[in-house]
Amino acid sequence: MLTIPTGLPDILIIEPKVFGDARGFFYESFNQRRFNELLGRKVDFVQDNHSRSVQGVLRGLHYQIHHPQGKLVRATHGKVLDVVVDLRRGSKTFGQHESVELSAENKRMLWIPPGFAHGFVVLSESAEFLYKTTDYWYPEHERSLLWNDHALGIDWKLAGEPTISGKDALGKPLSAAEVFE
Repeated sequence: MLTIPTGLPDILIIEPKVFGDARGFFYESFNQRRFNELLGRKVDFVQDNHSRSVQGVLRGLHYQIHHPQGKLVRATHGKVLDVVVDLRRGSKTFGQHESVELSAENKRMLWIPPGFAHGFVVLSESAEFLYKTTDYWYPEHERSLLWNDHALGIDWKLAGEPTISGKDALGKPLSAAEVFE
């Protein structure tokens, strides 16, 4: 595994070493010891989530204001545009975002530490997405940042209007969102 820095210093693209031949491929998708070495600290995951979505579905931008979750995410089928927004008020990158294409083809993963909102849009016909999280889901603490807030300036690479949930339609703009102090 190797890490690729992004425009947000705490967000890392993780690229596994893939062994391929005429039979197919093999790679180690997760190794706790190696992951901790890459981050320079110990991270424990407590929950795995798996979603399947069709093209044009946008999920996010989600975060938990209490019990914030770190996430290690990847697409196991199809292609998504994954987006994170820094919601740590004291950070030099507060309110800034990073976008990364994750796909079954590129096998990249994205490490998102606590303090960031996260979402993705499906760019392929369909996609399956896996999340490893560092804390459990607490629906009472979940918040949604408005995916199309002009202050964020996110280019979702959409051809038309996305399909979103009712909860995500009610997301708050950054100016009104609860953030991390």
